[in-house]
Amino acid sequence: MNDSSDNDHGAKPSISSLKTKPLERSIALTRLGMGAGAKIVAHSVANIFRGGIERDEANREFYRRQAQILADELGKLKGSVMKAGQMLSLYGQYFLPEEAVTVLSSLQDDTPAVDWKVVRPVLERALGRSRMRELDIDERPMAAASLGQVHRARRRSDGIEVCVKIQYPGVADAIESDIRTLSRLLLVTRLTPKGLDLTPVFNEVREMLHREVDYETERHFTETFAHRLEGDPRFVVPRVLGDYCSDQVLTTTYEHGLHVRHDDVQGLPQERRNALGLGFLELFLTEFFRWGMVQSDPHFGNYRVRIGQGGEPDRIVLLDFGATRIFGHGFIDSYAEIVRGALLRDRDMIFRGAQAIGLMQHDFPRSVLDGFATMCEMIVEPFNAPGDPRTPERLRGPRGAYRWGDSDLPMRAGRIAATNALSLYFRVPPREIVFLHRRLAGVFIMLATLRCELATRELLQQALADVERAGKT
Repeated sequence: MNDSSDNDHGAKPSISSLKTKPLERSIALTRLGMGAGAKIVAHSVANIFRGGIERDEANREFYRRQAQILADELGKLKGSVMKAGQMLSLYGQYFLPEEAVTVLSSLQDDTPAVDWKVVRPVLERALGRSRMRELDIDERPMAAASLGQVHRARRRSDGIEVCVKIQYPGVADAIESDIRTLSRLLLVTRLTPKGLDLTPVFNEVREMLHREVDYETERHFTETFAHRLEGDPRFVVPRVLGDYCSDQVLTTTYEHGLHVRHDDVQGLPQERRNALGLGFLELFLTEFFRWGMVQSDPHFGNYRVRIGQGGEPDRIVLLDFGATRIFGHGFIDSYAEIVRGALLRDRDMIFRGAQAIGLMQHDFPRSVLDGFATMCEMIVEPFNAPGDPRTPERLRGPRGAYRWGDSDLPMRAGRIAATNALSLYFRVPPREIVFLHRRLAGVFIMLATLRCELATRELLQQALADVERAGKT
């Protein structure tokens, strides 16, 4: 649970009441849809009198405005409908206008908090007033999200500092209604292409929402990560305090740390930043290839850096395991085959793995298959062998290290995807890919932010070898 160092909920006024009943939430979104319909008519009429370039610019601005209106309303409603909007920003890169994806992405961290008077009754019902009096709770939230918010507290008996995560009232009950209403709203606002079936996307969003309001499962994953990383001096996982937990409340120890962009972290020597980045990368490889259990939300608010004092190692504080996903052995094996093929430049191996998990089909045009393979080979660029000429010279550090801070790899890979028209064939990928690549992108951004210089080919090869050995046992 997050440190409050970079959260400023004074930037937006707090919400004094929530629309928690399905009917009133549906009415609010329906009213939004009716307004959007009128704007669409006006926009379509105006386009008749515009030239081609002017029309394109007007369309982009229209999509941006529509998405901003949608994002603002979702932010006010909170709950599952807002979380669904966040998820659409992930899936949306495959089918929404770029302007809409940019605006919906703001829902990840630009959300107003809810007044204490709204969440206090949830806490009282969950813990009871007697147990609640054991805690001295700061009524100002230290972090606010779509499904709940976190308050810092101190246990009076021993002074231990804790974080109390409280679910907003009514969010679990409103999931089904919210999903139906939002799917209709997307059609009305014309943010999605005609004929695109979003049923699989919303089925996944629905499943994800039910999982994220399940605080008992989140508690289980928090305790599981703590157990598996116990004794590893590079990581800190909060300890769950079971006496202050329920199906709507999760309480853990408060674990201090700094945001990765904090000046003190950015000012660490190269060697220490490299060690942090290496630990972060190794954790991801272990989660996916060895455990099949990945904390899939890469938001920087879920990670803190605890700077070591007096010769102690710097440590990564891991927070919020509500988005943890389990991956099956078959998916891991096939994905490992894609990565192995990309490292070896073996395109037949890449295609076998991609077809096995539904990323590619055998009847796709050769240009699409080759474009996909080129993109895969580029994504593993940081793991190329030392001196590989395919690694841009400016990114080659000493002893085969890759200069993450100078890399524009995500943009180059995106250009390849666009150039080869992959979007025509690769619209909505398997859900496992969306969440895995969400975390993978977060790893790349973390290493770039730390300006790491790392040689990690052997680390990845070892993880792939472990997958292969596990498959033979």
